[in-house]
Amino acid sequence: MAKRIGRYVIELENRPSLLSGAAAVGKTEGEGPLREDFDLCYESDKICEGSWEQCETHLAADAVNRALIKAGKTYGDIDLIFAGDLLNQCVASAFFVKNTDMPFVGLFGACSTMALAMALSGLSINSGAAKLALAAASSHFCSAERQFRFPLEYGGQRAPTAQRTVTGAGAVLLGEHDKHLPGIRAVMIGRIRDQGIADANNMGAAMAPAAACTIVDFLRDTDKKPEDFDMILTGDLGLVGSRLLLELLQKRENTDISAVHQDCGNLIFDIEKQDVHAGGSGCGCSAAVVCSLIFKKLMRRELNNVLFVGTGALMSPTTAQQGSPIPGIAHAVWLTSDA
Repeated sequence: MAKRIGRYVIELENRPSLLSGAAAVGKTEGEGPLREDFDLCYESDKICEGSWEQCETHLAADAVNRALIKAGKTYGDIDLIFAGDLLNQCVASAFFVKNTDMPFVGLFGACSTMALAMALSGLSINSGAAKLALAAASSHFCSAERQFRFPLEYGGQRAPTAQRTVTGAGAVLLGEHDKHLPGIRAVMIGRIRDQGIADANNMGAAMAPAAACTIVDFLRDTDKKPEDFDMILTGDLGLVGSRLLLELLQKRENTDISAVHQDCGNLIFDIEKQDVHAGGSGCGCSAAVVCSLIFKKLMRRELNNVLFVGTGALMSPTTAQQGSPIPGIAHAVWLTSDA
């Protein structure tokens, strides 16, 4: 059963469980602070002999396959896979899944894709529409640069507010409730917010209003305070977007989440030592962080309640070139270790 709480939050009364999680990343991500948490770190972003897009497909396959192996499952056991990426028509995900025969739901939520995939997987398990569901997302720095900005060969300079698209993928397998495993307590599908920001090199600013909206709505509907969560995890606002989020919540809503706030775009890299400008972004950023560091901490009960708020900039290469404003979206997933 699912029960709507307040206006926007959906409580999953059957509490779908997180059975396994896995993350695979590229060279720069493997040189960051989370190296030991990832399942696989490639020593080069040229992960296979094909194109950058084929390399991203390879990453997506790595994450899914390792998640399945950990749970002792195969493609044939999976009722649904919800997966997406940044590429046009979600080809990185589709080109992997086409070889598996799994029922596929392709998603585009930009950097919010992992949160959206987990929310829909949880709803499917909770309703009985599936017994086993996979949530996955991927991105690749080189394929994203070619699509949204300029090919690497162009040698263009990136603005200080720009974030580095993560070369990585994450996958989590969800199943029916198991009191010994962490699970999803509630989900919330976000609403689009557009503050008129059109700078494709400042997506953190474009997404921050949507994150603020979702966090405020979630806390209000559930009658919770920030301190009721061990962590309110956004992904991926980076340095600029994270600062703006805290300011928006404090000034407009009188809500202070600074004591429990973390952002996947800030966690995945050492921003002081690595040349990533304003942090990480991309579908693979929050996917890799949640399916490695956060999943492990939930399993060890080091974290008991995490509000994961995946943020996305809903733009395309065409709208960016036309100078259109960038709408933002943020979906929320309440992850808990409490049985």
